[in-house]
Amino acid sequence: MAYQPDRSQYPQKKADGSLDIDLTSGKYLKLWQGPQHPGITGNMSVELTVCGDEVVEGITHVGYLHRGFEKLMERRTFIQCFPIVCRICVPEPDFNEYCYAAAVEELAGIEAPEYANWIRTLILEMGRINSYLMYCGGQAGSFGMGVISQWTTYVRDLMLDRFEELTGARIYHMFILPGGVRDRLPEGFAQRMEETLCEIESTMSDVYDTMYCNAVFKKRSVGVGVIDVDLMDSYGVTGPNARAGGVAKDVRKDQPYLVYPELEFEPILGQDSDIYTRADVRRQDLLQSVDLVRQILAKMPKEGALMAKIPSVMHWKIPRGETYVRGECSRGEYGYYLVTDGSGYPRRVNVRGPSYTHAMALLERMIVNLNIADVAGLMVSLHTYPPEIER
Repeated sequence: MAYQPDRSQYPQKKADGSLDIDLTSGKYLKLWQGPQHPGITGNMSVELTVCGDEVVEGITHVGYLHRGFEKLMERRTFIQCFPIVCRICVPEPDFNEYCYAAAVEELAGIEAPEYANWIRTLILEMGRINSYLMYCGGQAGSFGMGVISQWTTYVRDLMLDRFEELTGARIYHMFILPGGVRDRLPEGFAQRMEETLCEIESTMSDVYDTMYCNAVFKKRSVGVGVIDVDLMDSYGVTGPNARAGGVAKDVRKDQPYLVYPELEFEPILGQDSDIYTRADVRRQDLLQSVDLVRQILAKMPKEGALMAKIPSVMHWKIPRGETYVRGECSRGEYGYYLVTDGSGYPRRVNVRGPSYTHAMALLERMIVNLNIADVAGLMVSLHTYPPEIER
């Protein structure tokens, strides 16, 4: 029979929310995981209180990365905000570009051309693939399978080649502008993209055999880190974290945008809502995005307008109003709340990134009673990027 700790002896919380413990007793120990730790998904840390090798409490700490993006945008013109937003999520910047551009367009009464929307959708699915490839390497690494991250980094670099070819940049693309996109597809792009997609599919087949079929990975992930379906709405759980529990949350279907209504796909669902199921849902999502990229390149118009007509960006004043624009990134619902007051500057910008709820409130609840060796695996399985928290 598996070891069952005597949780009746665990300390109780005081009125201020802190644990009533005596660290001098030797029964409890404080440990810090992060901010510089391979089991932390970025510049944040978790303050662990442990009893033996079991976590009694985990408190997330941020502030190592704060740059105040939202307040910076209130002091800049609408076009000057454009290079700021992509830095709110470094591994997946394009969703910030799209959500910001779409929010500005809605308040300014601008409609992006159809051809530009096809390219925007292509960019977002390319970014989704990149994000999932980074996740796969991190999830494997949290359980000691370092070779997987080398494989996924290789094919992710191939996709970065395609980004560089299309946008001129590998990380911060700054390609989706309010009104449209900066350029059209280069000649021969579709053929080179197909070669990249084939390499990704081949690599993910090896990843499946090496990681997902691995007995050690299964033993350490199946049944571990289960998210109760009843917590999905109250904790704001979205994306693969929700779909792994059978909850079909996908903004691309719930509130279609860009050209997603023209594409054939259904949200990937799981049932067990544990670390393994979340990993498998993301693997299938990645392969689905490969198929979506193929659909986009096959269906998109050969030519078309890239930009709608917009006022001079140096003197652009947008009428008073407010809007919330959302999209489906690799980690769930991503949204921008934008308020304008008729001036040449945003009155208020608020970014809704999935990491805020997944990496803080949800993690702190799920980490209790977890073995300390599984903390890294749990955190990576929630797929979070701390810059979204310190925005």
